[in-house]
Amino acid sequence: MSYRYKITMAYDGTDFYGFQRQPKKRTIEGILTKIVNKMAKNPDPAITVYGSGRTDAGVHALGQVAHFDFPYDLPEENMLKALNSMLPLDVQIKKVEKVPSDFHARYDVSGKRYMYRMDMGEFRNPFKRRYTAQWRFPVDIDKINVALKDLIGEHDFTSFVASGSSARTNVRTIYEAKCRIDEKENELIFEFYGNGFLYNMVRIMVGVLVEIGSGSRDVHDILRLYEVKDRTEARRTVPASGLYLKHVYYEGDDPAHPTKLPHHQR
Repeated sequence: MSYRYKITMAYDGTDFYGFQRQPKKRTIEGILTKIVNKMAKNPDPAITVYGSGRTDAGVHALGQVAHFDFPYDLPEENMLKALNSMLPLDVQIKKVEKVPSDFHARYDVSGKRYMYRMDMGEFRNPFKRRYTAQWRFPVDIDKINVALKDLIGEHDFTSFVASGSSARTNVRTIYEAKCRIDEKENELIFEFYGNGFLYNMVRIMVGVLVEIGSGSRDVHDILRLYEVKDRTEARRTVPASGLYLKHVYYEGDDPAHPTKLPHHQR
């Protein structure tokens, strides 16, 4: 018999090659897999860790989710303490929950929320370089907020996906897209909440939005990009350092989808 645990974690992605396990690379999944198998005294077959989805090299998380089946019935608090005592300092388990055996961290996802931080200083801040990108040109946030409205709804995001994507469709729905200025930190803070995001999609969208804010694109250029379906027209991909997976939604805690999505829509 085994017991299924759902974990919610935060990590500094700077020194990781992303979430997904890769041979001879330092990844979140690789570290978690090693730790839970050591805790379980290296069972056969080995324990597999399933994440809610990939984050790429250098991307951070405030609320990444994963699950695994463990051969011992440990209290949630004990599991939390044990994992955190063995994890490196750039990863923290924030919450542990015992869940039903049919819960799946990836297939039960109904929505995700990403945040992107863009420092607007003229010169690179050495203390923020791992956690923000930089945009040193003047920005009109009113133009950005007009453009953000064009992202809301269901669209074909072919112009906003990097090569190498394995998605079956580039159609996604965005429920919320917003931007604010953090005057104290001199940062643009973007947030996007949708039913799913393509490979590098958020980083490409932010690149288009800051160009709109700086006047190098028409304020409604996003509508043109939907039509042309051409990645080269979107141009830049902003750095991974500014991107955070903020929250993963599941049935019951997702405002847009209180019930599970069919598997083909996930």
